[in-house]
Amino acid sequence: MTSATMMPSLNSLLQSAGVLPSLFAPNSRYLGIATSTLTTADGRTIAYVQRRFVPQPEQLAQLQQHTVVQGDRLDVMAARYLGDPELFWRIADANRAMRAEDLTAVIGRVLRICLPQGIPGTQNV
Repeated sequence: MTSATMMPSLNSLLQSAGVLPSLFAPNSRYLGIATSTLTTADGRTIAYVQRRFVPQPEQLAQLQQHTVVQGDRLDVMAARYLGDPELFWRIADANRAMRAEDLTAVIGRVLRICLPQGIPGTQNV
């Protein structure tokens, strides 16, 4: 047996410390959302993510604004302002968008770029 096989895994160490590993990446909009299971009448178990409540944009601390120009994409904006293209959903949340692609459909629209929910900052810059 090698020393690598004798060492506990990171997940087992975290679990023993009371920290449950997440099914979602750190930049996922679902990080921190609980999962549940449903047992169907025929005995199958279906896992699902519980409902995610979208934060009220007015409660988010604004970092800055972005005026939409021709060719803008949310992933590129997220990379520029938030450091990660996969955080495009934060821009959608901050601007009450049900369909993220609608945010760049109107040239000249001003978009709010905000801090994550719960991070204090200057409101409505």
